[in-house]
Amino acid sequence: MNCLQSWPEPIVRVQSLSDSGIRAIPKRYVKGPSDRPSRLIESSAGSDVQIPVIDLHSLFSGLPQDDSLRQETLDSIATACREWGFFQVVNHGVSHELMARTREVWREFFHLPLEEKQQYANSPSTYEGYGSRLGVEKGAKLDWSDYFFLHYLPTSLRDQNKWPKLPSSCRELVGKYNEELVKLCGKLTKILSLNLGLKEEYLQQAFGGEEVGACLRINFYPKCPQPDLTLGLSSHSDPGGMTLLLPDENVAGLQVRRARNWITVKPVPNAFIVNIGDQIQVLSNARYRSVEHRVIVNSVKERVSLAFFYNPRGDLLIQPAPELVAEDSPALYSPMTYNEYRVFIRTRGPCGKSQVESLKSPK
Repeated sequence: MNCLQSWPEPIVRVQSLSDSGIRAIPKRYVKGPSDRPSRLIESSAGSDVQIPVIDLHSLFSGLPQDDSLRQETLDSIATACREWGFFQVVNHGVSHELMARTREVWREFFHLPLEEKQQYANSPSTYEGYGSRLGVEKGAKLDWSDYFFLHYLPTSLRDQNKWPKLPSSCRELVGKYNEELVKLCGKLTKILSLNLGLKEEYLQQAFGGEEVGACLRINFYPKCPQPDLTLGLSSHSDPGGMTLLLPDENVAGLQVRRARNWITVKPVPNAFIVNIGDQIQVLSNARYRSVEHRVIVNSVKERVSLAFFYNPRGDLLIQPAPELVAEDSPALYSPMTYNEYRVFIRTRGPCGKSQVESLKSPK
């Protein structure tokens, strides 16, 4: 991929800005008026409106289940994928203790001395490591967050020496956590395939079968003295296949676009937030859709979240499934590899839904 080998400007750690006690954020982080958080828009949607919460017990328990309950769960997932692009899942089979310990070990990492974290400073060539910006456009507006990005699959990209050695339990926990989330994503892709009327293994095979891509980004959103002027992460849809987000249960931050409104997601304890990425929107010929989302920040509390990305192998062409293309529903998107696709966000950073919309085939 044609990516820069270094950042266009010196990197400033947002956590260091926050810890310095500044009362006004630098201009680089001040969003334009139309991109700032708006409490009026949020509240107009109604505080009771939330993304669906789906109990997976009837699908994953391994015990005999009522067929009607199983079908109801499948239907709930299909509806969430069509209408929201987001849903929360409980009884998903991943250890709650593992989830909590993994999230907290990363909180500990971000509170290590800066010189320890700087050993893992990243570059835009792979983004792997400790970072503070997305996109390489000089002079671009920046988000109020730091992060750590690491590869898990394919194994040829996995290098645990690039994972933090401190805290001492980090590498082991991350390995166990990623292993469990790969299993969960595999189960979910089967459900999504069946709900689309495809063979159970269709999406997994379209992603590369055993050579699927998977990576983890840990987001750290420091306290911000002017949260109404900036965002922790600008509006975007996820470029990959599917994302499992482990949010900070104590601090809300994720907002999902619903028509003209932004819905602040209320995390359910021990749940994952699942969202459809651009590649599944393409493969489903827009029957399922990726949805814009963003992150707001907080003046009194920091926030940590873990985003696990389950993606196609980089060199495979992604295009609408032939079974979902017909004379009255032509293919909406031109074929493109995931490697080609993600150059966009790695170059420009988060930009709403502009990339996936640009793929639409000429009529």
